[in-house]
Amino acid sequence: MTSSVIKQRRRLCACVAYVYGSDFLERVVGSSMLKHVFLTGPPGVGKTTLVQKACEALSSSGVGVEGFYTEEVREGGRRVGFDVVTLAGERGLLSRIRGGAAGSHSTHTVGPYAVDLPSFERVALPLFRNLRSAGSSSTKVFVIDEIGKMELFSQSFVRAVSQTLDSPCVILGTIPVPKGRPLGLVEEVRSRRDVKVFHVSKENRDALLPDILAALQECLQHGAA
Repeated sequence: MTSSVIKQRRRLCACVAYVYGSDFLERVVGSSMLKHVFLTGPPGVGKTTLVQKACEALSSSGVGVEGFYTEEVREGGRRVGFDVVTLAGERGLLSRIRGGAAGSHSTHTVGPYAVDLPSFERVALPLFRNLRSAGSSSTKVFVIDEIGKMELFSQSFVRAVSQTLDSPCVILGTIPVPKGRPLGLVEEVRSRRDVKVFHVSKENRDALLPDILAALQECLQHGAA
């Protein structure tokens, strides 16, 4: 794009903002760029449940959906770790409480949990490779639940997510709420103009699904345009 074209676009945007107001310009530009949908909220608020319900609705309407989500593992009513589970049902260990046999050899830890990076990568990374090789012919929405501290120990995962964000595929994902040291990729996702972020709370979680599906439909329509 030449500098003259860029200047012309800037002048046009300035004129639109002057006539209709900057809020109007932001709504139009933001809407036209919408490409991905992410949910954020505190742990245990129901982000994964909403992702699963959205996937069921998309699949029942004929939209191709692939990807993975994370699931709590409990023993005797006590949370002992997390598994990574693909939408096809394949399961792998993501983390366990330190000191147990499953996490005894891990050098990556988050709080009380030891992260099994090889197990996570063995389940999650092939999904990204399959997505790239298949293109957008079958998979329209790719689920990444979640982009969090545990998953971000994998640089291969970081690269795969970055590539998918810039691909034609629509992402339905989850990110944690800001806490402590910022996570680079999480903040990049949060600040992207083509990402719609829904904040999930106990008060709104039961009413959010229609809005999430509407946003995904908008993303799919833009991708098909």
